[in-house]
Amino acid sequence: QVQLVESGGGLVQAGGSLRLSCTASGIIYSINGMAWYRQAPGKQRELVASINRNGSTNYTDSVKGRFTISRDNAKNTVYLQMNSLKPEDTAVYYCNSQTVVVVPRYRTVEVWGQGTLVTVSS
Repeated sequence: QVQLVESGGGLVQAGGSLRLSCTASGIIYSINGMAWYRQAPGKQRELVASINRNGSTNYTDSVKGRFTISRDNAKNTVYLQMNSLKPEDTAVYYCNSQTVVVVPRYRTVEVWGQGTLVTVSS
């Protein structure tokens, strides 16, 4: 079974920075896409940023120029560097991965982390 564990959330003032980390563990063959989603109170979960195994990235418009997603394939870890944070960035941030496993058979599974809360005060 594959698990994702996030860390790095917390309380920060507007204009500040935070760095989220997410590490996958378990019997992993490889990890294709990795992504960060967020869900604010009363809103639907939205995709914030994604990165494929080769390092190609995509961002939602509201975070372009402020957030940077990166990954370390050797550590099965994805990061989200968040700069110039705004109160509207307040949300629970979830890590997501498309993980290839071989036990009990070769297949790709979608895995979600438990979420980490980011609160930006004005």
